[in-house]
Amino acid sequence: MATSGIDFSQSSDTVAQALIGMTVLIDGAGGRIVETEAYDQHDPASHSFAGATPRNAAMFGPPGRAYVYRSYGIHWCLNFVCREEGYGAGVLIRALEPTHGIASLQARRGLDDLRLLCAGPGRLGQALGIDRSFNNLRLDEPPFELLGRPHAEPVALLSGPRVGISKAADVPWRFGLAGSRFLSRGF
Repeated sequence: MATSGIDFSQSSDTVAQALIGMTVLIDGAGGRIVETEAYDQHDPASHSFAGATPRNAAMFGPPGRAYVYRSYGIHWCLNFVCREEGYGAGVLIRALEPTHGIASLQARRGLDDLRLLCAGPGRLGQALGIDRSFNNLRLDEPPFELLGRPHAEPVALLSGPRVGISKAADVPWRFGLAGSRFLSRGF
C-alpha cells in the first residue's frame, strides 16, 4: 500500500528511513517525523518475533495501518505496519517536531516546551491522543493524514542502535533527522 509516496509493502528499515521528514497528523494535530525505529518479524526485539497474538495482530495485517500497543502499562506507542499481509513488521514513530495543532498537543501533555512535546514514543502518543482505539486503522484515512516532504526535499539521516530494548539492541535501525533538536535522544 502506498500513501503520500511511501510504499508500506517495503521492508521496515526502508520505510523507517523514508518516513523521516514526512508529516503525520491525527485530527489535524502532529508534526514532522524526526525519529523512527524499524522492527521485523525475524528480529528478536520485535513484538512479531514469536508469531501472531491478539495483542500484535495488526502487525500481521495489511501494510499501511497503525499498530498501537501499551508500553510498560503506561504509554501508548504508535507504529506503522510494513511488508506484506501476514509478515509482521513495523516502524515505531519515536519523535516528531510539532508543527500543527500545537495548542492541542500542549494541552494533552500539560506542557509548553515544544522540544519535549513529542520527543519519545510515550510523549508522542500522549500528545497525539493515541490509545488502543487507533490500532489497525488505515494511515490513508481520517483521523490520520500522512504528508510528504515539502517539494520532496532531501533529508540528512542519522542511524544508530535502537533504544529501550534488551534484545538485538545493537541493530542500527533507529533513524533520525540530522540536526533536529526534537529527537528523543542523541545518536
